[in-house]
Formats: sequence, C-alpha cells, structure tokens
Amino acid sequence: MTKSVPHLAALPTERPPGCPFDPPAELAPLRDEHPLVRMTFPDGHEGWLAMGHTLVRSVIADPRFSARQELNHSPLPGDAAMVVPPPAPPGMFIKMDDAEHARYRKLLTGKFTVRRMRLLTERVEQVTADHLDAMERQGSSVDLVNAFARPIPALVICELLGVPYEDHEFFQRNVAPLNEPNSSLDEQMAAINVLGEYLYQLIVAKRAEPTDDILGELTTTELTDEELTSIAFLLLGAGLDTTANMLALGTFALLQHPDQLAGLREDPELVEDAIEELLRYLTITHTGMRTALEDVELAGQLIKAGETVALSAMAANRDPLKFPDPDRLDIHRRAAGHLAFGHGVHQCLGQQLARVQMKVAFTGLLARFPGLRLAVPAEEVPLRTSSDIYGVYALPVTWE
Repeated sequence: MTKSVPHLAALPTERPPGCPFDPPAELAPLRDEHPLVRMTFPDGHEGWLAMGHTLVRSVIADPRFSARQELNHSPLPGDAAMVVPPPAPPGMFIKMDDAEHARYRKLLTGKFTVRRMRLLTERVEQVTADHLDAMERQGSSVDLVNAFARPIPALVICELLGVPYEDHEFFQRNVAPLNEPNSSLDEQMAAINVLGEYLYQLIVAKRAEPTDDILGELTTTELTDEELTSIAFLLLGAGLDTTANMLALGTFALLQHPDQLAGLREDPELVEDAIEELLRYLTITHTGMRTALEDVELAGQLIKAGETVALSAMAANRDPLKFPDPDRLDIHRRAAGHLAFGHGVHQCLGQQLARVQMKVAFTGLLARFPGLRLAVPAEEVPLRTSSDIYGVYALPVTWE
C-alpha cells in the first residue's frame, strides 16, 4: 500500500537569497520528510522527484530505469515547449541504455584511465602556468572565467581529442544555446547543425590522415563517421563546460569561505579532499532524469512504466543521512560517495581528467596569488541559474 506524498507543481529552482552555493530552500525539508514526491514536469508529464542520496543512487544504477532521451521528460523550466526528442543519434551513448551504451563506452574507457589522465599532469601544469603568467601580465584584476577557468580545460580537451585550439571559442559559442533551457528550439537546432558539420569534417580529415589523439585513434575502429561525430560532440562539449564551471564556482566558494581557503593554503596536501568536497557541495550538474521501463516499487511508491523520475543530485549530495552537517563546506571531509559524477554504468567518463585539471589549477592559482579576492560584492557575481550546468558567467577577482 502506497503512502500519501506531496505533489509539486514544478521543480524548485530558486536559490536562497545570498546563498549562491545552496540548493533551493524547499528541497531539504521535503527530502528529509519525503525523499520521493510526485511532480508535474514543464511539458505536463506527471512524474516524480527523487532527492534522497540512497534513492537517487539506486535509480541511476537500476536497469529498470532508462537514460534514453526519447523516453525522458525534462524537469527543467523552459523545456515545456520542446517537442518529444527523437532517439539519440548513433554515438551519443550517455542517452542510451546497455548494450548500446556499453558498446561505445568500451571503446572509450581505455582512453580515460586514471593512469593516462595522470600522465597529462605535466602538460596541464604547463597550460596552467602559462595562464597564471598571463594573468600577472594583465595587472591586478581579471575575470577569472575568461582568463583562467575556461581556457585551461578548453586547451586540454582540444589537445586530447585533436581539435584545433584556435576553434575552441567557435565551439563554446555554439555550445552555449544547448546548455541554456531558455534557448529556443530553433537556436538549439541551429547550434547542433553548425557544430555537427564542423566535427564531421574534422572526422573525415582524421580518417584520411589519422592523428595521434583520441579522435584520430577512434577513426581506426569500426565506428562510422556519424558515430564519431556524436562522440566528439559529447566529449568536447562536456570537457569544455563542466570543468570550467567547477574551477570558477569552486574558486568563488573558497573565497566566500575564508576559513576553508586558509586551511587549504596552510596544507596544500588537502587539495584532493577539497576537490571532492567542492564537487559534493556545489554539484554543478544538479538534476538528471530516468524513466521507468516497467512498474517499479520505489520508497513505498509505485512508479508506473513510462513515468519519469527527476533526480536531484544537489539534494542527494546534501543528504544528512549520507553527509553529516551537509550544508557546511568542509575541506577536511571525506566526501566519498558523492554523486557529482553520477553513478553506475553511466558515471562520468572524464572524471579523472577533471580531477587532474582541478588539482593542478586550484593549487597553482592559490600559490601564485595569495591575496586573491573578489573584485566586486558577492551578490554582483552573475550566476548561471537557468542552465542544466550551474556556475557563474563571470568572476571578477583582484589581488595585492
């Protein structure tokens, strides 16, 4: 017998005033009382919202719930006018279920191993040092997003995949509409077409003359040009956006928590724990979704086949049943088990690359600029609130 649960008219998205790092205030009390509630989606679909850590983790790992894009209803505001999407194009494996997902991932896993990513450390250190030097030459004030947080992962992922770095601004400009729910369908389709054509031509050139990079290596596999184009689109888009936002928003969070910043400066060996805590605390990829392929009983509720469950990773990563005193940023915390990179077979393929870049970049930035601080009041930092990846549009900083 199912118990009565609240029914939300929409996904809570408004962040608490003056608390840019906290999830919407409605989520915590709701999660603590009802980790699973009914919710109406922007397109009118009647589905669910999961918020508890154990619950969200179990849904992500449950093969009875599908990641296929044509089955899922978006919980994000602004998506109400979107038509039902078609099946993911060949190669867009994060929006597929096994065995399709497994076939693509198997070809890529060996290219993103912990060992291979750590071998990149020296190159990441050089890229980081170059941008820190450029910041010093500019004077004593910069926008950290444009001067540091965005170009470092852009250069690294472009080199790794084999995309000319001089094209990264073109790619970022065209990726932007895809990460903004308020972008029109026409804007999103135009961006997809432009990027798809660019990447397709790049793949064709690499197939004719293979290069020593990930995309060049993949042209020697059985993957088609269409599949490779989607994979390139996916890896490049993810590599540019998520790490850039973690670097900028993570720096903002540290500057707003001077005790934690001081602790990290005093003991740089804490950087790896600090990164995991920032990933948990900020959870920039904040809301996902899965759709039931069959009737499933979950947390005392019957999820019917075809119903979408929105997954609030940010609420799950602040669950006190998993993380004591979860609303406090604590760089000494062992934040193992957070869901910032997902979980199960769909866990982020590039997580080790992101960790390497964050470790080098945060360490270098804090060492080079011990007097780093915001150049504007915190409330004037422009927040990226309407995107499916949370962050800041700019972070003006200064130093002595």
